Amino acid sequence: MSLLELRNLTRRFDDFVAVDDISLTIVKGEFFTLLGPSGCGKTTLLRMIAGFDTPDSGQILLDGNDITQLAPEKRPIHTVFQSYALFPHMTVAQNIAFPLQMARVAPAEITGRVSRAIEEVRLSAFAQRYPHELSGGQKQRVALARGLINRPRLLLLDEPLGALDAKLREDLQRELINLQKEVGITFIFVTHSQDEALALSQRVAVMNKGRVEQLDEPSIIYSRPASRFVADFIGKINLLDAQVTQLTEASMKLQVASLGMITLPAIKGVAMGDRGVIAIRPEQISVRNTTEPLETIYSFAGKVLDFLYVGDVTTYVIELTNGARMEALLANATPGVARFFEVGDTVTVTWPEAAVQFMKD
Repeated sequence: MSLLELRNLTRRFDDFVAVDDISLTIVKGEFFTLLGPSGCGKTTLLRMIAGFDTPDSGQILLDGNDITQLAPEKRPIHTVFQSYALFPHMTVAQNIAFPLQMARVAPAEITGRVSRAIEEVRLSAFAQRYPHELSGGQKQRVALARGLINRPRLLLLDEPLGALDAKLREDLQRELINLQKEVGITFIFVTHSQDEALALSQRVAVMNKGRVEQLDEPSIIYSRPASRFVADFIGKINLLDAQVTQLTEASMKLQVASLGMITLPAIKGVAMGDRGVIAIRPEQISVRNTTEPLETIYSFAGKVLDFLYVGDVTTYVIELTNGARMEALLANATPGVARFFEVGDTVTVTWPEAAVQFMKD
């Protein structure tokens, strides 16, 4: 069931188009993420949903009602910011209670609702502490509890984990997922972090230059990016220039820079002569300590140029004999072995046909 509908939203700042004719439908109870680099328009879009900014054209519908011109305080929407925005002179309980007090809720009801909210974010032992006595993660939990206390129809989260360290960010990601399922409120999450978007979301809208480049489930966006931008922005990937040279209903032949001619299943919307790239994820590449050709379509000899060891995995940069440079990501699964290959090692690189995707420009 649709909760929020954005119809042809556009927002300009002088000659700069921050949001360019965006239409989206967000489902009730969904964890939805707006993902993109700085300046892509995601925060401007969030601000228009919240009512802090007004579109130059288009409509915002909540539960079928047009709220485009409605003041922020009249929208059943709450925003959680990266800065937490807690009152320093109020305790945890008082910060969480503040929206209820502003709504003139009866004191007895406030006490009960605040107690439940504090339990939901696991801060019962900190109810009487002040913000300066809390860690970053605890402050973020207080901000979440305050955002949920009125049970808004929609909770907007503007880079809420950006100021936290990596371990705490990972812990809070799990808590956010569980909390959203528990309360059943629709979350719209804004981030530039691909990892956060993939881990948290049911659907992700990848934004670039004010437009949505791709809208889909995280697994589809990662495994089947719709454009060169999405492929390059979401995780590590190998991109090689290619051109369609032969095309039938079942297959297409591509001339690929440094690799030569390859054959892939035909895809819709591709015509003879189309230029683009083939994309291969590093983790889909196998590396073997041999220069003997293997019985596979994609088998190339190469030399290790560099590597990056990060504990559980190592990324190898390999130059193939035909000149192409590829990155391969290998798990460090052997106890006591930090890496499998050294700089200068000759190797054979392979990947399955299913790992290759063509995207036209």
